[in-house]
Amino acid sequence: MKRYFIHTFGCQMNVNDSMRMGEVLGSLDYRPTPVAEEADLIILNTCSIREKAEDKMLSALGRYRTVKLARGTLLGVGGCVAQQEKEKLLKKVPYLDFVFGPDSIAKLPDIIGRVKGERERVVETAWVDSEEYVFPRADPETSRGKVTEFVTVMKGCDNVCSFCVVPHTRGREVSRPFPDVLTEVASLAQVGVREVTLIGQNVNSYQGGVSFAQLLLRCAEVPGIERVRFTTSHPHDLSDELIEAFRVQPKICPHFHLPVQSGSNPVLKRMRRDYTVAEYLERLGKLRAARPGIAMTTDIIVGFPGETEEDFALTIALTEQVRYDNQFSFIYSPRPKTGAALRENDWGPVPHEVKIERLERLQKLQRRISGEITQALVGQEVEVLVEGPSRYNPLKRFGRTAENRTVNFDGDAPAGAFVKVKVESATPNQLSGKQLEVLSPPTVMPPAELPQPPETCVVA
Repeated sequence: MKRYFIHTFGCQMNVNDSMRMGEVLGSLDYRPTPVAEEADLIILNTCSIREKAEDKMLSALGRYRTVKLARGTLLGVGGCVAQQEKEKLLKKVPYLDFVFGPDSIAKLPDIIGRVKGERERVVETAWVDSEEYVFPRADPETSRGKVTEFVTVMKGCDNVCSFCVVPHTRGREVSRPFPDVLTEVASLAQVGVREVTLIGQNVNSYQGGVSFAQLLLRCAEVPGIERVRFTTSHPHDLSDELIEAFRVQPKICPHFHLPVQSGSNPVLKRMRRDYTVAEYLERLGKLRAARPGIAMTTDIIVGFPGETEEDFALTIALTEQVRYDNQFSFIYSPRPKTGAALRENDWGPVPHEVKIERLERLQKLQRRISGEITQALVGQEVEVLVEGPSRYNPLKRFGRTAENRTVNFDGDAPAGAFVKVKVESATPNQLSGKQLEVLSPPTVMPPAELPQPPETCVVA
């Protein structure tokens, strides 16, 4: 039996792409192995949003070289770094067998056949035109036994922020027809999935025949689906209609990841973010009014070219004002072909040690705020969707609240059940407690005819 191992870097889109790769490899009679040293095929599914991710990928390739030498294992790189570097990766890594971009997952059988049959090193990174792109359909059986699942609804980004490499690695925005999305969501519900997360590089700019707000509402109406989430969003697409969807549909989870990137208007302008801090706060205020208690998370880049101490102080002030549940903060690193990389010297590079010091200050502040938010929940009762045993203690259970807060607790409820948990302690990153009662058991929908998409559908 041939075995494969996929090492995934990066975002939820990459995690979802790795699942699709696994399904394609299954059609070639490959089976997964959790141990790279036992694999006949190793694929690194890569992220290029930050330089550190690329460095990790190259380090992993060095480790997997020994597997290749010992077993004759095929070694490939997919994802965003592959799309960005193309043939240069084969020159940089002489023992690499093939390179393929995100649009070429369906071509894996041909790529592997050429590598094995014709003994050639293959690069397959051609874009598929928007009009011809077909989103890979997930096999629901891959998700049987899972409680939550990702569903891709669009890919690419049209914003071209000056720091971001995504338009160069994922291409222009393409939205998946909404009937196709609903078909996949319904098929997931039938194998026991109770929560879906709609994903895309700029998910709330979705234009697959209905608005994104309408897509969320329709997904929430699929029998068996109890929670709907989404990520990642751009502030300029936080519409009044989307805010209203949060107000009227409780199955849309009260958690919103809304990247602000900086608290300084001059920095936002250089980043090519088309909003001011005041406009961001106005939209956020409307969202919180529509859904009181909604948990907010964000992305922040520290040390963007030209960022002064005054600019950074504004980011600190914004963090204090908004009181995010959590932040994903990183130091700026120039990415190939981006506007910021080309103009870094004009705007003024920030010394690395200054970036590090500012990042530490920001993260210390966020840990304090996150800790205050979670400590306020001690003694309260929260509703948790059980996902399985705790990774830290297999005798405990693990799940998340609707606000996306992780909970480890004493109890015996099976995966897929909703339970009431009393919070007994908290850290900035998680809650701990004990199960009080099972609110609803797991549900596997009975077989039924899935809705089929119409013959034609408007796709952006």
